[in-house]
Amino acid sequence: MSELFKADTIYDYNEWAGVETLHPLVGFIDFSQVKPLRHARKYYGFYAVFLKDVKCGGLRYGRQYYDYQDGTLIFVAPGQTFGEEDDGEVFQPTGYLLMFHPDLLRNTPLGKVMKDYTFFSYETNEALHLSTEERQIIMDCFHKIQYELSHAIDRYSKALIVDSIKMFLDYYTRFYDRQFVTRDNVNKDLLTRFEQLLNEYYASGKAERIGLPTVQYCADALHLSYNYFSDLIRKETGVTASGHINAAAHPVSLSATAAKSSRYSARRYSSWAPRR
Repeated sequence: MSELFKADTIYDYNEWAGVETLHPLVGFIDFSQVKPLRHARKYYGFYAVFLKDVKCGGLRYGRQYYDYQDGTLIFVAPGQTFGEEDDGEVFQPTGYLLMFHPDLLRNTPLGKVMKDYTFFSYETNEALHLSTEERQIIMDCFHKIQYELSHAIDRYSKALIVDSIKMFLDYYTRFYDRQFVTRDNVNKDLLTRFEQLLNEYYASGKAERIGLPTVQYCADALHLSYNYFSDLIRKETGVTASGHINAAAHPVSLSATAAKSSRYSARRYSSWAPRR
């Protein structure tokens, strides 16, 4: 196993990629402008957002193929590791990378609500897959940040960059909500498996022996990250995962709840569905 590369700062990552550091707390990389690199598993001391320009039809989400064809967004939070093992070969990276350090967000409105953007703890196979229109909106946000980085830092720089990052995160939240809606069949299957998991847990007597199952236990059993599982259950049913766990001692059907929710979601989605 190759050594873990520690990117504690924006400068550390830029040095690895051979890119000039324009701001100590924010970075943006167009990988088409970067020289060929070797793979490296990296520890991140900052927030990182990758826009991967890949044809998603070749990738899988669980047992399902990805829906959208124009790119995938992957989020990495401070303290996480991400990347492939060094195999000794060089490759030409593609796509884009937005980086911003937690210090940038101190004493800002965005810093107070960063914990609400739970997708920073999703797994990579739970990433958002963009439509053409959505990708253009994301790139517009990136270009605003890139524009600020290309100019000398002044007293307006921080506020404008932070506002652009927040706008990007809010658009991402909207787009991910769309993905939850359009993955209706996948979500119904997960809700059915969640219901079955709870039924089997209670029928086995485990609740009496060791207590109620936790949300983490259920997420692990369904091979999902805690945050993605929690968000999906809440968006599909209007009830938290812990609420379903506590109610599972009674014959409540998650699938029936999901059916009502999906009808509501379909109506909501039809009002703003992106045009292809």
